[in-house]
Amino acid sequence: MNKYEFTVVINGKLEEDAKNEVLGKVKALVERFGGEIKNVDEWGKKRFAYEIQKMKEGYYTFIKFEAEPTAPAEIENRMRIMDNVVRYLIVSDELADVQPAKKAEEAPAEKAEESAE
Repeated sequence: MNKYEFTVVINGKLEEDAKNEVLGKVKALVERFGGEIKNVDEWGKKRFAYEIQKMKEGYYTFIKFEAEPTAPAEIENRMRIMDNVVRYLIVSDELADVQPAKKAEEAPAEKAEESAE
């Protein structure tokens, strides 16, 4: 199972109930294709940098999930025809398990040991 982050921008002109309904459909779509939702982060209504489909605002939501490698393509195929979704993007969250880089002060000590040999 791979880790993914799914960004969804929902029409900012929708009422709260309609927005929650669209978000519920998005979550159901992820689960339908074998995805296991780990975290849902709702940022709320934000202003766009430029107008999209004559809209100036949208609701931003970030969903972290785990799924098989074929799931993102299937989800995106269904998202293309979903009403009230302005933009969406699924990216691999492969850096979630990567260890942080070594500290800068550790690197020179290793070089000094190598040059001593």
